[in-house]
Amino acid sequence: MPQPAAMGSLPRRTLRHVAHAAIRPYRDSDLDDLYRVCLQTGHGGQDATSMFDDPRILGHVFAAPYGLFEPSLAFVAEDEAGVGGYIVGALDSRAFEERLEADWWPALRDRYPAPPSGLPPEQWTPDQRAAGFIHVPLTVPDELAEDYPSHLHINLVPRLQSQGLGRQLMDTLRRALREQGSVGLHFFVWPANERAAGFYRHLGFTVISAEGPVIFAMDLRSAA
Repeated sequence: MPQPAAMGSLPRRTLRHVAHAAIRPYRDSDLDDLYRVCLQTGHGGQDATSMFDDPRILGHVFAAPYGLFEPSLAFVAEDEAGVGGYIVGALDSRAFEERLEADWWPALRDRYPAPPSGLPPEQWTPDQRAAGFIHVPLTVPDELAEDYPSHLHINLVPRLQSQGLGRQLMDTLRRALREQGSVGLHFFVWPANERAAGFYRHLGFTVISAEGPVIFAMDLRSAA
């Protein structure tokens, strides 16, 4: 199952890449890179290209709308080979859900049918699972939205992992969220991605729920 906010355990690269990799604000021309990186990290941080019939369906759910609708909270990691990672966020998750319901999901629902009603979810293909999120989007519970209204997705391709870029992306987004007045941030990680969970704990995020997807959160007022 694709993991929208997780990084897999992949080999280290040489320090040469560290010197040349940089974090910069998202540009409109980066949209295709969001789609590509989302797919190339869509299987627990590893390449999901071979899993999907439609190479853009995963990015429709977990990456592209953030660049389109909240570009001030989108940042990319780029080296001499090009964009290889991103972090994207929504300042107000509830408002973002409403924006997608009005301006993003309707056209995609026309394009992608919902999974067959008689087919058990465990038998859905990866494309059908992604389509399921299009027809029944993830929503933020009231108690989570009140204390941690913002959320994020972060991904890095293998060549940019284990270099400190994940921390830099997180720091960059947290700074931008605080500047825009956010009081708290959350995101989801699937339990199987233990490496990512350890990384987020090391950054100071707290697990507030481990039933199903693990919910990590941070009070941005105390983190300022």
